[in-house]
Amino acid sequence: MLSKAKIEAIDQAAKAMLEDPGIMVEDDGIVDLLLKNGARPGARNSVVRIPVEMLDEYMALAPEKITFAGRAGREQQVTPDSESRFWTGAALFYLDRRGLRLVHQKDLADFTRVIEKLKNVDTVVGTSTEDTLSQYRDFVGFRIIAQNTHKHIRALSFTPRGGEAMVEMAKVLAGSRSLKEYPLFSVGFTAHGPLRWTNLALGVYKATAGYGIPCTVNGEPMAGASAPVTLAGNAAVGTAEILGGIVINQLLEPGRPCLFNLGFAHVMDMRTGFAVTGGPENSLMAVTGAQLARRYRLPSVSWMCTDSLYYDAQNSLEKMLGAFTHAQARVSTVWGVGQVESEKTISPVQAVIDDEIVGLVRRYLKGFPVDEESLAVEEVRRVGITGSFLDTEHTFAHFRDSIYEPELLVREQRASAGEKNSTLARSEAMVEDILSAPPEPMLDEQAERELLRIEERYSA
Repeated sequence: MLSKAKIEAIDQAAKAMLEDPGIMVEDDGIVDLLLKNGARPGARNSVVRIPVEMLDEYMALAPEKITFAGRAGREQQVTPDSESRFWTGAALFYLDRRGLRLVHQKDLADFTRVIEKLKNVDTVVGTSTEDTLSQYRDFVGFRIIAQNTHKHIRALSFTPRGGEAMVEMAKVLAGSRSLKEYPLFSVGFTAHGPLRWTNLALGVYKATAGYGIPCTVNGEPMAGASAPVTLAGNAAVGTAEILGGIVINQLLEPGRPCLFNLGFAHVMDMRTGFAVTGGPENSLMAVTGAQLARRYRLPSVSWMCTDSLYYDAQNSLEKMLGAFTHAQARVSTVWGVGQVESEKTISPVQAVIDDEIVGLVRRYLKGFPVDEESLAVEEVRRVGITGSFLDTEHTFAHFRDSIYEPELLVREQRASAGEKNSTLARSEAMVEDILSAPPEPMLDEQAERELLRIEERYSA
């Protein structure tokens, strides 16, 4: 989308900000580490200035290819150029047929069970649960997700101690393998802009360093609030924050897998003060982030969402815009499956709708082959003028690869559609079918007991 010259200009602006004024780092030990390795003191306490030479040295340590492991042989590999993987997201509220409520542990378990069945969703992201003390929500959520899916777990971190607990739990799931060779979960945190890394974020990075655990480094600038209102300025501030965070992670653990995440950037609706998540600017930031990540040879991240409060027309158009533009730009990992209401709410019904959206997008981006077999000249000659291709071997051999077959979309005549004649009705029915079936065991008894023992110890 942006020319090479424009991407270079954003890169240069971000690097200029890291040199002057620098970034605030609210951890004395990490400040000392930065200063010992080439950074310079800033104008204020806890502010460090990172020269380009130091930045280039430590950015080069972060690997270009990252593996996200799951159990039962599931594995995702992402690079700056790979096709997009789709993940869920964090939230405070839960929306289903019963209505809107705060997320509870059972809701997270149910949501995870639904995600386990969706073929286009690769990772379950942790979330807040109201019936868990706040300081325990990360590792309790980790345990709940592990009990209900074989997919990769992207933990939501609340405290450094919670990070330590999740490392222990992941070691149980990994068995004899190290987390570096079998990264069953990943972590991440967001800079508190502009140009500031908090003690909490840095504590989580420190607690999970040393194991090869993939780490999402998030810049989440909001144009007009925590960054300039211009999109170029917004991108430059977010990029500076991310680059600083990656340098910190490489100092803590050289070679740690890091994802470049400008795709969480927002803009503020200047009339209302509303943080927009489903606007065209969000897609512009995601695409820009993917292009910048390719410049740094790192995988990228974004967040497709909607500002709609329900499953309506606004929801559909914003979700499709996000999924399509992010995937077309080859953002490595796209969050937001199952989310509505500006990232504040998750819904299993929305998740199955999003799974269908992702399926449509992936089919479109797959394109179609043009070769002797697909051009089918001899087949046309064989069938002949006014003939039918409906019952030919060529049609039987190729129809599944040629024509997308949706799970939920209505492709019936009105007279035959029956009661379930809308995508929403079919989505609700699909969720009910999944959750009405007996839960499948995802952990053996010994592993489950060990996770509960770790949870009890860290909750004491």
